[in-house]
Amino acid sequence: MIQVLAIITTQPGKRADVLAAFNENRPAVLAEAGCVEYGAVVDAANLPSGWASFGPDVFVVVEKWESMDALKAHAKAPHMAAYGARVKDWLVNRAIHVMEPVGG
Repeated sequence: MIQVLAIITTQPGKRADVLAAFNENRPAVLAEAGCVEYGAVVDAANLPSGWASFGPDVFVVVEKWESMDALKAHAKAPHMAAYGARVKDWLVNRAIHVMEPVGG
């Protein structure tokens, strides 16, 4: 199992626009071979003081893939290229963390 945490930073005030495009693309991603989970999350409301948050212009994509090959195919999928082109001017940064479970 391969897990991905993609930390997406948008231009100020553009998170909702990027998330709308993300949600339109999501069904195509979920239909990909090897996709186990693919969804976006944002900071929880009313966090206690001192708890870390990403802020109003960031969201995190949580992904699970059956294999590295499935993830590589996802990265090359035509719908991902179209999504990337659609949102590129609204993004500041994308940090893609590819991870694997630790035994136990």
